[in-house]
Amino acid sequence: MTTYQAFAILVVVALATASTRFLPFFLFSRKSEGPYISYLGKVLPYAAIGILVVYCLKEVNLNSSPYGIPEGISILIIAALHLWKENTLLSIGAGTVVYMVLVQHIFI
Repeated sequence: MTTYQAFAILVVVALATASTRFLPFFLFSRKSEGPYISYLGKVLPYAAIGILVVYCLKEVNLNSSPYGIPEGISILIIAALHLWKENTLLSIGAGTVVYMVLVQHIFI
């Protein structure tokens, strides 16, 4: 690859990245927010969290030790803390710490 080709690829990638980042702000300004954008704003955060949960639990093997017990305990702690304190960072952080302690010290 020549220097010119590498530079051209770099420019195209930079323009494509910048346009995907800035274009939505120009297209969907507050003045033109329609019902579709409002709906996506309400639904997408929950969909993203659901996808992350499925992704994190896809490798759990319920047929061999530790049978998904650390994951189950962590999920229960996350849900209980979130229902009690309604603080997302606290519940996810505590669930992560509990999971890491379980898999590194208890379910070895």
